[in-house]
Amino acid sequence: MKISLIVAIAENNAIGKNNALLCHLPADMKMFRELTTGHTVIMGRKTFESLPNGSLPNRKNIVISNTMPVENNNNFIVCSSFEKALEHCQNEDEVFIIGGAQIYAKALDNADCLYITWIKRYFEDADTFFPAINFDQWKEVSRKEFTADLKNIYDYSFVKYCKNKK
Repeated sequence: MKISLIVAIAENNAIGKNNALLCHLPADMKMFRELTTGHTVIMGRKTFESLPNGSLPNRKNIVISNTMPVENNNNFIVCSSFEKALEHCQNEDEVFIIGGAQIYAKALDNADCLYITWIKRYFEDADTFFPAINFDQWKEVSRKEFTADLKNIYDYSFVKYCKNKK
């Protein structure tokens, strides 16, 4: 199973504010949907609660929480730890970690790939940040640069990194 982190990160490593995304970039949302559809997504409770319509459609949704009742219903699975969440993914080819900051921090060392949308803006009022990445451990395998347009109000880049082989 390949573990991939998918995230939009601003210039100051910010990823959120008030339990929401920093900004609305439709191109980022489209890329997120294309990459994660048909796969398992693992997230923390706050990220799950921030989803406007609950569980993401056409994906197995796993929520890591110590406060939500552990249950397995039709829309999502609740697990008490990152390790227990991975136990539900043994037959998956790729699993996507979609946030928040604490879950990214737990998953980063185990990740095989990073799909990062780099937002070319500094968000001073952000309150949630991505953990530091040691880029000596990662190889950039693809990059696409975009300039702001009528729908996407900031310049941004889609970059995929894969962990260096030891």
